[in-house]
Amino acid sequence: TGRWELNDEQWALVEPVLRPARRADNRGRPWHDTRAVLNGVLWVLGSGAQWRELPDKYPPYQTCHRRFQQWVRSGKLEEALRLLARRLHDRGQLNLDEAFVDATCEREKGGFAVGPTRRGKGSKIIAIAAANGLPLAVAVDSASPAECQLVENVLAGSFLDELPARLIGDKAYDSDQLDRQLADKYGIQLIAPNRRNRGKTQDGRSLRRYRRRWKVERLFSWLHQFRRLVTRWEYHVENFLGFAQLGCLCLLLNIYETAS
Repeated sequence: TGRWELNDEQWALVEPVLRPARRADNRGRPWHDTRAVLNGVLWVLGSGAQWRELPDKYPPYQTCHRRFQQWVRSGKLEEALRLLARRLHDRGQLNLDEAFVDATCEREKGGFAVGPTRRGKGSKIIAIAAANGLPLAVAVDSASPAECQLVENVLAGSFLDELPARLIGDKAYDSDQLDRQLADKYGIQLIAPNRRNRGKTQDGRSLRRYRRRWKVERLFSWLHQFRRLVTRWEYHVENFLGFAQLGCLCLLLNIYETAS
């Protein structure tokens, strides 16, 4: 297999979800092999190249692009993520005692969910990492809103029905309103160091957990190995989110295979 391609074990995990439904009368043109299509999409995700630069070894780029959009709009990528996250959680590899939240601003070339920042326009990928740094949730939004305003959005995209007991973030998440929302609505304890202009509201013992926040930064480092996530080229925000979900899926597949 090529650098970005799935091996047999990885493909067996996602094939039941991504396999296209056949017409009852078996009419119509035959579908291109789903595994080859997925490998073509993964090549675009990993290389960051344009769709039309897809090598000839894969199905036509129009087919790969169209199938990718179908997976995004039908929720198939999210379904595959939830299936794999559940299996890892059942094996004790997604610990929910604590989790870490952060966001990264990506350059963009125009489209929906784009907002101005001090360094120009962009979009944010906001993610939650488990205690071992594996992705628990991912979302995409405009770069303009404060990060503390995006937490509920990313929690809604969690790959598991269970949510972490503690959510740890940097000073951008220091908010009394967010504290109350997470505690009252989800039963989550928010841990974040206080901003300079606020009084002390955090217990020093809880803040010791903040020392492990580097794990979510490592998650973004892993995701940025997929060059399509470094710069946002997708006009539609759901397609950019689809690539982020696909990157998370690849990370979970690698861990699942290693632990097998």
